[in-house]
Amino acid sequence: MKVILTEKITKLGNIGDTVEVKTGFARNFLLPNGKAMRFTRENVALFEAKKAELTARQEAAKKAAEANVDAVKSAKLYMIRQAGDTGQLYGSVSTRDIARMLKEVANVSVESAQVMLGAPIKSVGAFDTKIALHPDVIVPVKVYVAQTQDEIEALVAGKVLTFGTKKVEEVEATEEVAVEAPVAEETAEVVEEKAADAE
Repeated sequence: MKVILTEKITKLGNIGDTVEVKTGFARNFLLPNGKAMRFTRENVALFEAKKAELTARQEAAKKAAEANVDAVKSAKLYMIRQAGDTGQLYGSVSTRDIARMLKEVANVSVESAQVMLGAPIKSVGAFDTKIALHPDVIVPVKVYVAQTQDEIEALVAGKVLTFGTKKVEEVEATEEVAVEAPVAEETAEVVEEKAADAE
């Protein structure tokens, strides 16, 4: 479907661009949210008439986004989650969770689509992501995920959390036993040789 963009959209185009998009994307997202208009002769004329107003609105949105940059940069995105012995989370941290946390901590409202996370977070640790407050205003943030506040503080301090130490100790103990066993067998062979020599 051919549409005229009424605002700048990342990876799609600038305000006023005529682009070809999938019909579902246009019908379900662009058109209902007022981000684009169907490409028709009437709409081209309507867009030209409204272009100054739309451009001004776009600039205002960009300024509003820039005003929130410091709040987002200084936001402490700490998430306490349950995890297993290996540090794997029971569940995951999604873009929706980060958007909700940003609202709570920094009082900045963003849609989950504005959180540029890629894949959901599925383990304990510190993760880099970005918040697109506006297509031209993208802010890098760090998300800390741990089981306790102490672990969060350790991550913030730059420490690496280790998991499964009990299993490591068990493995070491098993290796020691394996090493000792052949020594005992050699001793038995030496005893047999001495007994044979004595005869």
